[in-house]
Amino acid sequence: MFFVKKLIALLLLPPLGPLIVICAGLLLQRWRPRTGRLLAWSGLALTLLATTPRMVDALLDDLEDVAVVQPAQLADAGAIVILGGGARTNAPEFGGQTVNRLTLERVRYGARLARQSGLPVLVSGGAPSGSQPEAELMKTALEEDFRLPVKWVEAASLDTRDNARMSAALLQAASVKRVVLVTHAAHMHRAVEAFEAAGLEVVPAPTGFFRRGPADDTLPRLPNMNSAYAGTYAIHEWLGLLAYRLSR
Repeated sequence: MFFVKKLIALLLLPPLGPLIVICAGLLLQRWRPRTGRLLAWSGLALTLLATTPRMVDALLDDLEDVAVVQPAQLADAGAIVILGGGARTNAPEFGGQTVNRLTLERVRYGARLARQSGLPVLVSGGAPSGSQPEAELMKTALEEDFRLPVKWVEAASLDTRDNARMSAALLQAASVKRVVLVTHAAHMHRAVEAFEAAGLEVVPAPTGFFRRGPADDTLPRLPNMNSAYAGTYAIHEWLGLLAYRLSR
């Protein structure tokens, strides 16, 4: 099921999703010119929607609306949970594999919160591709690069619901009921929903905001590789939330 979900996402998300629509439109033009043109222009419109900074910000508005965690909110929690966001498999300078950029952003912020609060850390993330689990790579990064011990390692999960269910089992066995949850701001709504469904109280600690800041307004508001990535991430999260609603 995990790989089925990944395949569906690959077919729907940019860049392949809009390209399929454009190609379908071009192929149809010979037999149904009006329908073909409509599809081709629709694919182009989807591409612009997913890459233009102003439109990407609109997609992110209701995803990245969780406030930054405050120090007082950490007081009653029992652990900091950091979710994996992927691995870099070709990292010879690190001996083979390491965390990718998304996971590193989460690890860095989780380490900061752990030092501020003194709370123990749980890292969560499996190995969808069959390589080294993300949680093990996160543990290595935290302990070797950030000099921060990791108490729990959940290394079997394949998606956010797995993260929640398997992390909850480890934490509840240690009598931890309230956690500080670290993940990207755009992913936070889905992550909180999954962890609360697993029986934990959650203090959201979002990081890695994709929305542009005030300094970005000085740059041209044209499609670029950063806005394209942020747009794809936002659409992925909206599809994930829709899947959660449909599976209830």
